[in-house]
Amino acid sequence: MNYRKLAGEDISILGFGAMRLPVKNGKIDEEAAVKLIRKSVDLGVNYIDTAYVYHGGESETIVGRALGGGRAPGVKVATKLPLWLCSGPEDFDKYLGEQLKKLCRDHIDFYLVHALGREAWRKAEKLEIMKKMEKAKADGRIGHIGFSFHDRFESFVEIIDGYNWEFCQIQYNYMDEDFQAGKKGLEYADRKGVGVVIMEPLRGGSLAGGLPQNVYRELNSGSAGRTAAEWALRFVWDRKEASTVLSGMNSIEQLEENVKVASMPEMKNGGFFSAADRHAVEKAREEFLKLIKVPCTNCGYCLPCKSGVDIPYNFQLYNSLYMYANLNSARLSYNVFMQPQKRASACNNCGECIAKCPQKIEIAARLKDANIALLNQPN
Repeated sequence: MNYRKLAGEDISILGFGAMRLPVKNGKIDEEAAVKLIRKSVDLGVNYIDTAYVYHGGESETIVGRALGGGRAPGVKVATKLPLWLCSGPEDFDKYLGEQLKKLCRDHIDFYLVHALGREAWRKAEKLEIMKKMEKAKADGRIGHIGFSFHDRFESFVEIIDGYNWEFCQIQYNYMDEDFQAGKKGLEYADRKGVGVVIMEPLRGGSLAGGLPQNVYRELNSGSAGRTAAEWALRFVWDRKEASTVLSGMNSIEQLEENVKVASMPEMKNGGFFSAADRHAVEKAREEFLKLIKVPCTNCGYCLPCKSGVDIPYNFQLYNSLYMYANLNSARLSYNVFMQPQKRASACNNCGECIAKCPQKIEIAARLKDANIALLNQPN
C-alpha cells in the first residue's frame, strides 16, 4: 500500500468508505461488513470513513465492532457531525458522544462537519460549532478538524477562507471536474494548505463497470488492459493534491482490485498517467457527454430560483440516468439526500429562469421530465 500525508499523518491512498457496506434483506450484512473492513486493514488501508447517518445510523456501529478491542490501533477513523440535526450548540456534544460510543472509541481521529454548503456554513457560524470542535480537540475527543462539501465552488472558497481547516472532503472524478468544488476546489485547498480527501472517485459505482462500449473503446486507446475502476482511480490518484481516495467497496473482490492498484510502485509519487492516458480519459468523457438529455452546463445563471429549486443539480441527476448504468445512485440522491424544496418537483413554472439560460433550455418543462424520471424509487 502507498501512503500520503493528510494533516501530518501517514494515510493510505485508498480509504475505506463505509457508506456502501454489503447489505442483505435491506440491512447491513454485519458478518460480511466486519470481514470486509478487517480485510481492508490487513491489506494496508488505515483510513476508514463513516458518518452518523450512513446506513440509517448503523454504519458507525459496524465500524466500531470491526475495529474494536484494540484490533487496529494504527487505523484512523473519520466520521461526521450531522449539522442539520443540530438546533443548538449543546447538540454538538450530544451527537459526538453518541458517535464515540457507537465507534467504541474515546477519540475520533478525523472529525468533519457533514455536507457543508453556504447555508450550512451560516448555521455552523451561528451555533459556534467551530468553538465546540476546538474544545473537543483540546480535550482529546477528536483529532483533526475538517468538513465535507456539497455546494458550488464559490461557497467552497468562502468556507475554506472562513476557518483554519486541517482537511476537507470533496467529490472528484473524471466526469465531475467542474462539479461542486471540483478541480478548482482541489487546487485551491492545496494552495491554502488544507488536506483533501476525495469521495465518489467512481461516481457511486457509475464509473466502475457497465460503461457504454464507445467509452470503453476510448479508454483502451490509452493503456489497454485496465478495468474501468482502475482508470477512474488512477485519474484521481494522479492528482498529488489528493491525500486519500475513498472507495465504497462492498465485496472482497472490489477491495482486492482497488488495493492492487493502490499498491503499485508508480502510485508513490502521485500516480502514473501518461499524456496518452489523459487524452483517452478526455475522449471517454466526450462520449459520455453525448448521452446527456439536457444540455445544462452548470453555469448557474438560472439561480437563485424563487421556489428554491437547484436547477443545475436536478439536470445533472436527470442526465445521470441516461449516461450511466447505475440508476440507483441518481435516484437515491434525489429521493433521499436532496432537500424537497430543491427538487424539480418544487418548480412552480414561473418561467423567470428561461430568459436567463444561455442554452435556451425550456427549464420548467425539462424539470417536469426530470422529476418523473427521478421519482422512480431506487431498488
